[in-house]
Amino acid sequence: MTSLDLNADIGEGMPNDAALLEIVSSASIACGGHAGTEETIRAALRGAKANGLVAGAHPGFVDPEHFGRRRLEVGADELTRQMRQQLDTIAGLAREEGVELKYVKLHGALANMAAEDEVIASVAFAAVRNLDPGLAVLAIDHSAQVAAAEALGLKVVHEAYADRAYQTNGLLVPRSEPGAVLHNAELVAQRAVRLATRGELITADGSALHSIAQSLCLHGDNAEAVAIARALKEALTDAGVTIASAL
Repeated sequence: MTSLDLNADIGEGMPNDAALLEIVSSASIACGGHAGTEETIRAALRGAKANGLVAGAHPGFVDPEHFGRRRLEVGADELTRQMRQQLDTIAGLAREEGVELKYVKLHGALANMAAEDEVIASVAFAAVRNLDPGLAVLAIDHSAQVAAAEALGLKVVHEAYADRAYQTNGLLVPRSEPGAVLHNAELVAQRAVRLATRGELITADGSALHSIAQSLCLHGDNAEAVAIARALKEALTDAGVTIASAL
């Protein structure tokens, strides 16, 4: 791999956004479900535009109290409503700001549930297709998200996570378990280079998992997000990898 997309979750009201937008190539912008207000969404859209980044929507369960990281059992109609509401919100603001949305990436518990259950993923991604079939989906590599998005005819960009630990089945270690979130910038950078140059992710037990991920996510709410992003950029550049959008 000669290039790798770095996407950051932003617009969530965290203090790292401005710095991250100067480093990454794609901006996954919260759209009022788990986080995000009109002010933070507009700021994220303007920041993405100013830095020449590809912008995408980052919807999750409407559960700001738990930052969208609590698993909710909602029916298909309610999930469709929540997705449509968030996508309509960010699409409208993006038009006003002169920013073209290129992709959708699920957040938090919704993303994890959709990674495990193709039915949930299909409901979420059908809302994406109904809004704009030209939108791509950043889908977690090795997950049910990929099959669901492809079945709906949506363009898929396989995604991995820079600052999260992996299980051997390719899914993320739950945040409730120790070591699920990585904070060591040097270690995360090493893992990113291995993904970009060898197509491998390292799992929690130390084994290598083949991956065709084209985009690597950084969580904007990680306290070390900016340090990790800078270390990633330096390490990837030194390894001859270009940081560029996959879209």
